[in-house]
This record gives sequence, C-alpha cells and structure tokens, in this order.
Amino acid sequence: MASRLLHRLRHALASDGPGEAAAAAGPEVEQFPESSELEDDDAEGLSSRLSGTLSFTSAEDEEDEDDEDEEDAGPDSLPAGDGASGEDAERSSPPDGQRGSQLLARQLQDFWKKSRNTLVPQRLLFEVTSASVVKDPPSKYVLYTLAVMGPGPPDRQPAQISRRYSDFERLHRNLQRQFRGPMAAISFPRKRLRRNFTAETIARRSRAFEQFLGHLQAVPELRHAPDLQDFFVLPELRRAQSLTCTGLYREALALWANAWQLQAHLRASSGSDRPLLTLAGLAVCYQELEDPGEARACCEKALQLLRDTSAHLFLAPFLEAHVRLSWRLGLDKRQSEAQLQALQEAGLTPTPPPSLKEMLIKEVLD
Repeated sequence: MASRLLHRLRHALASDGPGEAAAAAGPEVEQFPESSELEDDDAEGLSSRLSGTLSFTSAEDEEDEDDEDEEDAGPDSLPAGDGASGEDAERSSPPDGQRGSQLLARQLQDFWKKSRNTLVPQRLLFEVTSASVVKDPPSKYVLYTLAVMGPGPPDRQPAQISRRYSDFERLHRNLQRQFRGPMAAISFPRKRLRRNFTAETIARRSRAFEQFLGHLQAVPELRHAPDLQDFFVLPELRRAQSLTCTGLYREALALWANAWQLQAHLRASSGSDRPLLTLAGLAVCYQELEDPGEARACCEKALQLLRDTSAHLFLAPFLEAHVRLSWRLGLDKRQSEAQLQALQEAGLTPTPPPSLKEMLIKEVLD
C-alpha cells in the first residue's frame, strides 16, 4: 500500500513538475484506499499491530478524545502560511494505538496510586533446603529443614526450622478442627504405609510442605492462628531455654536469634510474652559471652515493648539489667534507675528484682 502511494506521488511529480506537486498530493491522499482494498499482506500487518493495543476508555473519555480530534483538525491548529497537506495533518496527530497506550499507562498509574495502601502484604516464602533420614531407635523418620524468608531484601542468614512429618500432620489436624471452612481447600500429603524414605517420596513431600505453609500464610484467619505460631516458634524457644539453663550459651544464642527472626517474620500478636522471653534469652547469652553492648540493646528493645505497662513481670528485671549494663558501659542510666525505684516504692517488684536468668528458668513454655 505504501509503495503504491509513493509510486503515484513520483508519477505526479515527474509529469506535472514541482509547482504542481502540492496540488497533486491532495487528490492522491483523498484516494487513500478503504480497508476492503488493502492487500492481504498489508491487512495482516495492520491487524497484528492493532491486536497489541489495549484501551480502557469510558464514554466520557471517548467524548474528550473526539473533542481533541476536532480541535486538531480545525484550520486554527496550523500556523499561518503553512502549506501542509492532509497527509501531513494526519502525521501531526498521534496514532490511535499510541493514544490508547498513553491512556492505558495513565489509568494504570491512577490505579496504582489508589490501591497502593490497600494491597495485601507480601507473603512469607518457604523452601525445604535439606531432608535427612534420622534413625533414633526404635523410631526412624525424615527431618525436613525449611528456610523461612520474609518479603523485602533477602536476609544474610534466613530463619530456619526443622520439622518431621508428624509435626506437619499435627498442625494440619489441629487447624482442621478449629477452621473447617478455610482448611477445606488446603491439601496435605497423606500418609504412606511403604516407601516413606525413598528420594521420590521425600522430594514430593518437600514441595507439598512448602505449598502447605504458603497456603496457610495466604489466609488471614489462619496466618495468626496460635497453633501455626506454635508450630514455627515453640520448639525453638524450648530448645533455647534448655541450653541456656544448662550453660551452653553460644549454642543457645543461635537458637534465640533464630526464634527472634521467626517472630519478626510472623508478626506475633502484641499480647504474647514470647518476644520478651526471646529478648531476655538473647540478653542473658550476650552477657555471659562478654558482649554487654548487644545485651543492653536487647534490654532497650524489650523496654520499648513494655513502655505502656507498669506491672509486667519482665519489666523490673529488664530495668535492673539495663541499669547494670549502662553503668558497665559508662552510658546514661538515670531514666531506668528512676523507673525501677518507682516500681519498688509502689510495691510492684521486690528489692532487688529477679534477674533475667531467673525469669528464664521459671518461665513455663506451653
């Protein structure tokens, strides 16, 4: 089609001379072929170009576009003395596809601005990084280690949990009993009587457990269920507490840090004492490992969580530890001292208050 128009234009220029070229161009443009006259190749090219153009326009948008077209087509839109032909006028206005793409981009930007504050937060990601067969006579089972990754930039060391099939099955059974509706659509790998330790079975269950936890996190009603929180955090806290009480502080520190990372990803409910217990474990281990700066930082985090209460059992122990660590580091301790003295004068805590380590030993995790 374009080659035919060019041929006609050249023919008019050769026959009529340069003075009549503008006059010849007008009729040629008016003789632009209708869509029914397009050659097959041209029609296919046009349809392929238009098929990729999306336009979401309302009736008001279409009326606005028609008004803009009429203004562009009027004689006032051309500067005085401009001898542009009808073909040049068509080139000056943006093509329909370009106008549609610009409108689509503008509407997508408007949609993003409106929905930016209402989008669902990104979910956690779960990945089985290893699976090992454990022989603990008389039992034998597969231990699955999962990395728990939160949204945003990747962690240097992702939080991890190690669970066996019976742990997943117990979680599934408890949630089914409490949330029959939401759990109806969530699948779980069934038990097998044989071939439980083959590579194929372990690989399939690994993928199934990843999907199972991902589906639970996707449902708000299940995401904050106490049983799901216990599944992730409770075994880590129990092992960390046991190691701390037996004096294995370095091993316990790694478990406390992992438990703190898990709770940060899970966004534990504000009424839970587990974040405070975790910070207490971290502070004790850092003190015993001669790192008072990190221990004091853990106390400050805990006091920030306790800023709106004056009767919590952990408040006085954290204040006492903060005063002692601040004195050791030569930092300001007056505010913590005053708050601790006020609690003692009000009879809300004994003198001296129990230490964080004593609180850890007494705490019962259930």
